Amino acid sequence: MKKIRLKVFYFRRFFVNVAIALMLCIFGGLTIWGSVRSLTTANMTNGVYYSGDTSSNNVSLMINVYWGTEFLDGMLDVLEEKGVKTTFFVGGTWAVKNENMLKKMVEKGHEVANHGYLHKDHDKLSQNDNLKEISNTHKIVKELSGVEMNLFAPPSGAYNKTTVSCATSLGYKTIMWTRDTIDWRDKNTELIYNRAVKDAKGGDLVLMHPTANTLEALPRIIDTLKQKNLNPTTVTETLGEE
Repeated sequence: MKKIRLKVFYFRRFFVNVAIALMLCIFGGLTIWGSVRSLTTANMTNGVYYSGDTSSNNVSLMINVYWGTEFLDGMLDVLEEKGVKTTFFVGGTWAVKNENMLKKMVEKGHEVANHGYLHKDHDKLSQNDNLKEISNTHKIVKELSGVEMNLFAPPSGAYNKTTVSCATSLGYKTIMWTRDTIDWRDKNTELIYNRAVKDAKGGDLVLMHPTANTLEALPRIIDTLKQKNLNPTTVTETLGEE
């Protein structure tokens, strides 16, 4: 009788151990899958996006606009010639002064997004001023073009928790960048080109501005990205969440 009880005891313990092992395997598999998935989807840190979906071949040439309007027609022509759509982050004061260009961006099928009203450092603003900068730009762009924007790029990349919280409360995703051409400072076409394409990969958000040298580099940038089997497109498509 004692031997039978021992056999039953070991039998039960064996199956309990097997069950535990299976659960650990399943849990471990899910954890690994989740980790891999987090590395291959949009890179968001503390509510801020620094890249898009790294498992895709999409990249974005995101163009911040407060000045340089004289180069935008040329950029739009290059984008149309190359069959590329992109995202223009526009300032509120710029939009007020350049209604026709704003509408032209939209008519050409490009995405228009929010870059604040007065190009202020949002990390130095109060909650109320953060809200005003974003919402006022939203209102003016909607009034002028009919577009309901939902992406916000903080001017100069300056933001804090309040900025992100305010943007989120207004229905916005806060967008930074993966790589910066620094074209506003370095007026060097080759340097801008190299910063945009060197080691380029899916999910990259490439920060640019409408400058003479950026316009000169743009055709080569697009051609090289395509040669790397990358697809220059809007920020929304590169995020891959809609």
